Amino acid sequence: MSEFMDIIGMPFFRRALVAAALIGFTNGFVSGFVLLRRSALSLGALSHTMLPGIVLVVLITGSLTQVGAFLGSMIAALMVGLSAMVVSRGSKIPQGTALAIFYTTAFALGRVMLDYVSTGEDLEGWLFGSILSVGDADLYVFFGIAAITLLGSSLLMRPLLLTLFEPSVAVVQGVPVRWMNYFLFTLMVMALMASFQAVGAVLSIGLLVVPGAIVAMFTNSTRWLFWGGGVIGSVGAVSAVLLSVLLNIPTGPAIVVVLGGLFLIAYLISPTSGLRKTLTSKG
Repeated sequence: MSEFMDIIGMPFFRRALVAAALIGFTNGFVSGFVLLRRSALSLGALSHTMLPGIVLVVLITGSLTQVGAFLGSMIAALMVGLSAMVVSRGSKIPQGTALAIFYTTAFALGRVMLDYVSTGEDLEGWLFGSILSVGDADLYVFFGIAAITLLGSSLLMRPLLLTLFEPSVAVVQGVPVRWMNYFLFTLMVMALMASFQAVGAVLSIGLLVVPGAIVAMFTNSTRWLFWGGGVIGSVGAVSAVLLSVLLNIPTGPAIVVVLGGLFLIAYLISPTSGLRKTLTSKG
């Protein structure tokens, strides 16, 4: 226990806790949009576009840095995702099909380019997360993403929700539906990229889906869906970081396991589903 107390008092661990709180809250908040838009699978596919973006940055700069990896992966995800949306709107190809074509091509291209870089082994941290290694510059990036995401979505909450639920009504009221969809997609991609540092590309979609799903089992209120998801994401991520040190387990997987455990508990005790509903119906 004394060793645990020594670790949590170190600067790198305090930075990890702050990063977990910021990333967890941002992803938990945005998970409400993911749930309402039913785009979890699409974002999961986009997580695979991280590889070509990072490899391309390494080829251009000659080194693998946190900022470079983040920017490369975000640009690649935005290019693939927005390209799929544009193609689907201008052709008979469904958006899911276009996304599958673009992201598999991008991933294959990244794998080809990987043979030409010398930092392939360092990519493991981006595959499974390395939140304990965040620096001060990373915290500024996370804070910037949180500020842009929360402020932008809060100011445009009404047109965003109108676009999701009643797009025809939104058009009549003068809401630029297409640009709202692009904006919402960009917010989700930014949150997804931020979660890479916490849980890595392989597990990032979990942090962006589970918090909102937990809240949705207890309420239909959109306000609670967003802010409640943010609280659950933040508390779950911070708790998992502490637990990972206490049990000496990988931090990234620990975050997803904790959130998955909370989801299971929520399912069992939810008044609208799970064990409680079964017992009530039998009674």
